[in-house]
Amino acid sequence: MKNLIIIGVTIIMFFFKNVSHADYKKVFYDFKINSISGDVIDLNDFRGKPVLIVNTASYCGFTNQYDDMQELWDEYQDKGLVVLGIPSNSFNQEKKNNDDVKDFCEVKFNINFPLTEITNVKGDKAHEIYKWAKENYGKSAIPKWNFYKILINKEGKIEDTYASLTNPTSSKIIKKIESLLD
Repeated sequence: MKNLIIIGVTIIMFFFKNVSHADYKKVFYDFKINSISGDVIDLNDFRGKPVLIVNTASYCGFTNQYDDMQELWDEYQDKGLVVLGIPSNSFNQEKKNNDDVKDFCEVKFNINFPLTEITNVKGDKAHEIYKWAKENYGKSAIPKWNFYKILINKEGKIEDTYASLTNPTSSKIIKKIESLLD
């Protein structure tokens, strides 16, 4: 009986595990995305660097996390970290155009890390980066809300994901980033 319980629990654990064992036909650096100014960001330019991508929104209760994203950028960019903000209206909390988002970020938060154009991050219309993330990391890579974080390692694979409630400067994220920079 005890062995049946152990086998059952093991099967359940594998069934509910979010992270898939991906073979990564593509890595993060194989993609491109448009910047907030309309230029193309070739993610291959970040090859060999860890990247924290965060889907952002101007009207969200977590919008103050922009300050913490900027703090991460200021502290770790010279050590190799890239912080990439991806404004999104997937949760109906973003401004209507890129110029307004850019002005908001620069004036209110003094942002100077890279920002993309307003981008879908979930569902059928999600940008290919987010489709790739789901395919390779499972449901835990799908943003559940604004300011959801995906940490990409130096190999261009997903290292970890963090809920909106997890602050970008939390010890959990800082420790993981520092381990990737070593």
